[in-house]
Amino acid sequence: MNTVLPPDFSSRILPILLTLLFSLSVPALAEKPASQPGTIVNTPPDMTYFALEGDTLSSIAKRFTDKSSNWATLGKRNKIANDRAIPVGSAILIPLELLPEEASVAKVVALAGLSTAKKIDGTETAIALGDILTEGNRISTGKNGFLSIALPDESRISIPSNSQVTLAKLRMTKYTKSPRTEINLMQGRVESKVSPLHSNKGRFEVTSPLAIAGVRGTHFRVEINDDGVANEVLSGGVAVGKKEKPNALLLPAGKGNIISGAGVGKAIDLLPVPVLTDNFQLQSKPTIQFSVVKMNGAQAYRAQIASDASAQNILMESRITSDRFKFDGLPDGAYFTRVTAIDAAGLEGLPSIQAFTLKARPEPPFNVQPKAKLRAETVNFVWTEAADALNYRLQVATDAEFKHLLIDQADITAVQYSTGKLTNGNYFWRIATIARKAGLTDQGPFSDTQSFSLFPPQAMNPVTDTGDNLLSFNWPSEPGQKFLVEIARDASFSSLYLSENLTQPQISIPRPDAGVYFIRVKATDADGYVGAFSATQKVDIFTRWVSGSGDPVNSTGGVIRPNF
Repeated sequence: MNTVLPPDFSSRILPILLTLLFSLSVPALAEKPASQPGTIVNTPPDMTYFALEGDTLSSIAKRFTDKSSNWATLGKRNKIANDRAIPVGSAILIPLELLPEEASVAKVVALAGLSTAKKIDGTETAIALGDILTEGNRISTGKNGFLSIALPDESRISIPSNSQVTLAKLRMTKYTKSPRTEINLMQGRVESKVSPLHSNKGRFEVTSPLAIAGVRGTHFRVEINDDGVANEVLSGGVAVGKKEKPNALLLPAGKGNIISGAGVGKAIDLLPVPVLTDNFQLQSKPTIQFSVVKMNGAQAYRAQIASDASAQNILMESRITSDRFKFDGLPDGAYFTRVTAIDAAGLEGLPSIQAFTLKARPEPPFNVQPKAKLRAETVNFVWTEAADALNYRLQVATDAEFKHLLIDQADITAVQYSTGKLTNGNYFWRIATIARKAGLTDQGPFSDTQSFSLFPPQAMNPVTDTGDNLLSFNWPSEPGQKFLVEIARDASFSSLYLSENLTQPQISIPRPDAGVYFIRVKATDADGYVGAFSATQKVDIFTRWVSGSGDPVNSTGGVIRPNF
């Protein structure tokens, strides 16, 4: 029986049969994701392309890899034996390593101090926040320079002070944007926080004169020091080694090593997170201070101040050998401190990142008086004048924590305040400045707390003229005190009749001539405290009758006084 094919068989049925036969010969294509013809999808370790009408392996290779000769590699990957037409919509896998590279950029996202960029043509300019850096740029940070750059995949590279790096390779694959980054460290340190690369088969390497560190998404540091190249892994993993053998050792998180001319050092544990001592969260002085609990094995510490919780935007840093560090020059605001311990090999340990607030302005005045000790009925608080002060706030308490306040006065416009409300005892006082900021009142931190003890003021027992040849008087005293007694003819003590230093709380002097006198006494305590003069006593030395021997003439009523 002869079968007669319809006249339109070749135009309608034959393409369907060819497509069916093609799909049966390449079963792997049926398992690939479906999408619109002409689109691409990133499917590491490949890029998947969905064929258009008329596509062949040669045309696809030419379009996406720049080399039509790569069609054989595509055929092997996709199990297609011949370079022939591919059905519309077929998913073709293109290995990512075949894709050409194109230029990428890095953006300056954090900057402090002075840093410069030297281009390939030799021109060198100061770096500004937001600048775009390209491949070949050599970055140098100054003594107080700090720089962070971001790559398109959100990887961050932080370059601290006194460092020099070159963006040796700054590229990405065409179509999938997989990063291809190489940082050449020539001096100092570099810290990298790399976005995961396993999903896009990206590459990130830090090279140095002695070593190379390659990662697939991690957080790590590389430093050139006197002993060689230090590698420290904070998260993920890093393959390190010399350039002739770059994958000699895999360092996991929490490990580090030294690569020197002698070879690749073994992996050792990084020092643990340092512990900061208490009360660092609020810094109330322009000079901020922190201290750490001393750690076994720590030869030094590195402290950094950052504006962000991940400590990528470094503002200041210091390397210290003691357990206390300080920084100056920061404006008020919210910050973070990152502290690491450094071991004998020079490896920097795991970081402690802690938030703190600086509120040091308006700065408080300096306490002037009282200090330590006071003998008075009225306490006079005195302080220095503060710049831009609207007024001052004074607090006086019976405890150093100021939980039991006796005085809390916030509207003082002068630089002193007097009160007679305090009884004898021990007290604490402090003063704060209140200024105007952005139209609002803004109180700064309190001054250092000053303590003092209040004692009774110096007193004198009543002084009277008995008419005797000696004028005697005394006063209350305490063990170890010394005294200064003054007698004057005027209340202002400008015309002194007597000024005498004594070790006993009494004095007898030859009777002065008749007239009005003024007497006062001042004590110096055993601890050296010099008190104020006592209240002045006024004494009237009267005229009397005396015998030939100079003694007073007495009657039954006492010493006889003239009637004139």
